[in-house]
Amino acid sequence: MIQNELPSIANSVWSATAAPPPDCPPLVGDHQVDVVIIGGGFTGLTAALHLAEAGISAMVLEAETPGWGASGRNGGQINPGLKEDPDAVERHFGPVFGPRAVKVSGGAADFVATLIARHEIDCGFSQRGWVQPVHDATAMTTITKRVEQWQRRGAPLRLLSRQDASEILGTDAYLGGMIDERGGQLHPLNYAIGLARAALKAGAVLHGHTRAVSIEKQGAGHLVKCANGTVKAGRVLICTNGYTDDVAPRVRRSVVPIRSIQIATDPLSDNLRRSILPFGHSASDSRRLLLYFRFDADGRFLMGGRGDYTEKGLKRQFASLKSVTETLYPQLGGVPWKYGWGGFVAMTADHYPHLSSPEAGIMSAVGYNGRGVAMATALGKVLADWASGVAEKDLDFPVTHLRPIPFHFLRKPAVTAMIAWSRLKDKLG
Repeated sequence: MIQNELPSIANSVWSATAAPPPDCPPLVGDHQVDVVIIGGGFTGLTAALHLAEAGISAMVLEAETPGWGASGRNGGQINPGLKEDPDAVERHFGPVFGPRAVKVSGGAADFVATLIARHEIDCGFSQRGWVQPVHDATAMTTITKRVEQWQRRGAPLRLLSRQDASEILGTDAYLGGMIDERGGQLHPLNYAIGLARAALKAGAVLHGHTRAVSIEKQGAGHLVKCANGTVKAGRVLICTNGYTDDVAPRVRRSVVPIRSIQIATDPLSDNLRRSILPFGHSASDSRRLLLYFRFDADGRFLMGGRGDYTEKGLKRQFASLKSVTETLYPQLGGVPWKYGWGGFVAMTADHYPHLSSPEAGIMSAVGYNGRGVAMATALGKVLADWASGVAEKDLDFPVTHLRPIPFHFLRKPAVTAMIAWSRLKDKLG
């Protein structure tokens, strides 16, 4: 179970099967480091690892334990690229940073693979490819353009016919799709725990159960206050994503936390496994309210989708996931679903991650829009580069101005309305 979480979204297969976490005692007393990192997920841990390897003193402050947030709860799919396609990314960020953003996002899955190999992280990693199944003709047009744009840049993507998709997925429910050979999958909480161990080994300091309360300017640096201590640092990295609180109010108002939920079985029999995703791919489809599904390394089947803010809504959405799974794979009818859990994904108004500087000496990276395993890791390295002294103009991803979302206090009813509208459009095609 996920500790200190709502019982209705705490029964996580990742928590149940995770390796023991490293010792990360709470912060006590006053300290000083070169860089203080708020948030112990993929972004903060990757930043800490690279800073420590460069000989820069780094301290992570995590309100719970490493990987407690979305980093330890997600579907474990390592999907390359951003939500928007390469041509749109280059138009959005311009001729200098557009190609850099395409390159770093397209290479993010391979970057994860390199980190796992270099630090020997045991997290059920495989890189057999990511499949995006297509649910209607309009989406097929979009996917066709996506494949063409990435192929033009030398990426290993290809279209799938209806028969191809049926053979790869084990269901004929989709019209076709695409496959991106760069994609992979892992046990996300064990990946976070592995990053934490690697960062500690490199010399970083990690404090769990240590919530940052405030950030104050002090001389040439900043003072981060916690319940039982302080940290003074020349630079501050905010890596809290969908769990950002009032320690960084401008950052918090720039994203909308949307709950995503998942269900999982116990390990299935060989007969069942051979009939579903027989080649070991992971999948997330083309619906506006997408479904994402795969097997874990031990043969458990996982299905994920959009959640809800209320207990009643969560119960309904968990039931809906089970129902849609049995529609795609009737052979799973009657199979017990042992696990059900959820967490917040941070969405941005423009669908792009935001690397931003709320004020001098502070940098944040948030808003992965469902691509967090790969992009959070990649931007953790970019944050480390900035904290090491690399100028903004030389970073691999653009720094943009924070733009608080208007009427942010109305985010929950707005998201609920958007989900209802998206669900209707999915049904209507």
